[in-house]
Amino acid sequence: MNAPALRWSTFAAPSRFYALAGTLVPWFWALAIALGLAGLWVGFGIAPTDFQQGDAYRIIFIHVPAAWMSMLIYLILAFWAAWGWIMNARLASMYAQALAPTGALFTVIALWTGSFWGKPTWGTWWVWDARLTSEFILLLLYIGYMALVAAIDDVRRAAHAGALLALVGAVNVPVIYFSVRWWNTLHQGSSISMTAAPKMASTMLVAMLLMTFSFWAYSFAVVFTRARAIVLEQEDQTDWVRRLASGQQAAPRT
Repeated sequence: MNAPALRWSTFAAPSRFYALAGTLVPWFWALAIALGLAGLWVGFGIAPTDFQQGDAYRIIFIHVPAAWMSMLIYLILAFWAAWGWIMNARLASMYAQALAPTGALFTVIALWTGSFWGKPTWGTWWVWDARLTSEFILLLLYIGYMALVAAIDDVRRAAHAGALLALVGAVNVPVIYFSVRWWNTLHQGSSISMTAAPKMASTMLVAMLLMTFSFWAYSFAVVFTRARAIVLEQEDQTDWVRRLASGQQAAPRT
């Protein structure tokens, strides 16, 4: 008998997603560690010292990928939250909830490393310029989303309320990205552009990309792990979760 063809909705069932995510998580962890170690080695051991900022610039190998991930994860969160709301897709809403803590973590890392970068560069730990302020607002949006979803007992109402907040907050992401163009700000412009050559040495670019891919893999690993826990919590009354809890093989839903 031929195996059924995979469709975009094949893993939309929580039971199928749970099994797939459990298989992928160890691979993402291995990829995150390998890429992270390589990125740190290139960034802190091989990349040349910047002629203006000295070795203080090396914080960008953590700061910039974390800032990118903080914005990207929020947009993905808003997408899945909206998809769950519009299509009444439970797994999409669960995945949005699983994304929020990881996005908040990267936002904290971006703000924290930015302060360490700002002290030797600007002479101060913090300034209320457009990019820093909008990034801080992003952190508040993550926290607000998590608090709102946790405050509502009904799962569907919580998902819908969270989706509305996520969609409204998505307006803040382009504000963060374009803030250095729209307003006079201390924050330097982007060193990497889709329409121009990178404004940095090739080893610096390699280190930054390695750390970015490491953060991507890390995000998949922890978000899939958290999503599996949410699936078990919200599907605890289903037969497949009961079989899983009893140590039996849970048959995927069709």
